[in-house]
Amino acid sequence: MASGLTMRTYGDEEDFWRIRAFLREAYLLGGRRPGVWHVARLDYWRWHVIENCQACDPVEAVTFLWDTAEGQIAAVLNQEGRGEAWLQVNPAHATVSLEEEMLTVAEERLAGSTPEGRRRLQVWAGERDAARQALLAARGYSKGDWPDHKRRWSSDRDIPAGRPPAGYTVRSLGDASELPARSWLSWRAFHPDEPDEDYEGWEGYRNIQRCPLYRRDLDMVAVAADGELAAFCTLWYDDVTRSGYFEPVGTEPNHQRRGLGRAVMCEALRRLQRLG
Repeated sequence: MASGLTMRTYGDEEDFWRIRAFLREAYLLGGRRPGVWHVARLDYWRWHVIENCQACDPVEAVTFLWDTAEGQIAAVLNQEGRGEAWLQVNPAHATVSLEEEMLTVAEERLAGSTPEGRRRLQVWAGERDAARQALLAARGYSKGDWPDHKRRWSSDRDIPAGRPPAGYTVRSLGDASELPARSWLSWRAFHPDEPDEDYEGWEGYRNIQRCPLYRRDLDMVAVAADGELAAFCTLWYDDVTRSGYFEPVGTEPNHQRRGLGRAVMCEALRRLQRLG
């Protein structure tokens, strides 16, 4: 075991809320750099990626924790999709031995299989995380083709106007009667080339609204003159770390290249700025 830490599997609902607190602490200790997930990503993973998309097994089956002697979480290992591993470590407890142990558990418990029957594991390492990159290289990993880009915006910067073009308005998502249109908009934005009969319905949007950080006033849509929803973004605000997180952002294919994605994001940023 890593020095002074005890590894265990995810236990019960209380662990989910302890992980949320862990991520917040690690996020702030890391200077608000993306060394760990933003707490909104954890919520989105549980209520959308798992519940709606079924992209991996339930939280309790794919989450492992390392506790200090005092019972505080020092590190969390989980997956976002099958065959993936996210090593999330509080900077105060980061050691090579801990990450070696986490990687071993990931290889044993989270690896997937290729069509040829070979075991495969995708592990994420930050661009500036030389220690993890060296560990992965020593274990025979090679760099993949799917980077996980992140962009940051400081609240002391001026927000561009980003106004919608003529004929469009930007506002918050409406009440429950608008959920079918909002869900269909997401489908069209992210599955433009798939047949409409593959659409699975709108009820899953209720799961997104179950996320603890969800606020309808930060769930933005751009609306065309005929009332059609044309673009969207959801901004999650965490008042503990005083930070926001965009997930997702998209525009219906017939309304692209008109600045609508920019318009909804800029309005969400203005609202976030007013929240402090």
